[in-house]
Amino acid sequence: MPKPPPNLISLHVEPITFQPLYMERVWGGRELQHRYQRTLPKDCGPIGEAWEIVDRVEHQSVVNHGPLKGMTLHDLWTKQRREIFGNCPESERFPLLLKILDCQDDLSIQVHPPESIAGELHGEPKNELWYIIDNLDGAKLHIGLRKGVDREHLEQAIAKEDLTECIHSIEAKAGQSIFIPSGRLHAIGAGFLIHEIQQNSDTTYRIHDWNRLGLDGQPRPLHIETSLRCIDFDDIEPAMNESDCHHQCPLFEIKQHHLGAGMVIGNPIAHRFSIISLLDGTLHSEEGRRFTPGDSLILPHGNHLLTASTPVNLLQTIIPSA
Repeated sequence: MPKPPPNLISLHVEPITFQPLYMERVWGGRELQHRYQRTLPKDCGPIGEAWEIVDRVEHQSVVNHGPLKGMTLHDLWTKQRREIFGNCPESERFPLLLKILDCQDDLSIQVHPPESIAGELHGEPKNELWYIIDNLDGAKLHIGLRKGVDREHLEQAIAKEDLTECIHSIEAKAGQSIFIPSGRLHAIGAGFLIHEIQQNSDTTYRIHDWNRLGLDGQPRPLHIETSLRCIDFDDIEPAMNESDCHHQCPLFEIKQHHLGAGMVIGNPIAHRFSIISLLDGTLHSEEGRRFTPGDSLILPHGNHLLTASTPVNLLQTIIPSA
């Protein structure tokens, strides 16, 4: 692996992109190949997730361009944090994880543990935001509980292996978004392409998996008792965000931007980095690099600017002040 430049602070650090990591999922497909002209692994099954930016022990983003090529995100975060990321709250690992989800079949009905009990369950809290990139007509998201459903009703439905009368299901369409806090029962239905921005976590408890087999031909594990401990039973019939995506929580702030050709975008806080997720259109950097739909990049702290070559639709993510 190449060594980091000896004096990175004096080097003009251009926008940073990473090699995506592709994850097999029983509910996935090959839409990323068609939508974004991605070269997907040929020797694997359906691809459900592209991990665009990740810093975990088991999975690590590697820079794929420029003077930092070959370095891991963890190396950048731990060895060159101030030079690249600026004035950010302290954390052992890069605190966010960005994915693109190709949902050709229903995902399991699941929940992530709230912070209050995650440690007790030996898991990690996971709060996430979904932005709908595309959808099939009639595709549904399953989010929260229906009115009148309590733990007893849900346990009875689990015993019958039919949760349709308990979980709140709504049709969702491209351009909408929704925040999924830890504790919210949820599942993505078949027919969605979704951009997900989440807390750096990989803890999921399944309560129902549609009675199907996994990629290995065996039923995937369920975590019913653990899930019941995590579910927020006061989370009743949440709604989609109908306007441009703008969400702020202690973990991240996400804002959608529409740029006309020739307009520029930079870091909203000059002394702190941001993440650009390009949904539509083309951007180019001051160095002449070109970014197209599906690209996610880290814009290092400072006065770096990206210019819209065409009309652009993007999400910009920052980490709020501590």
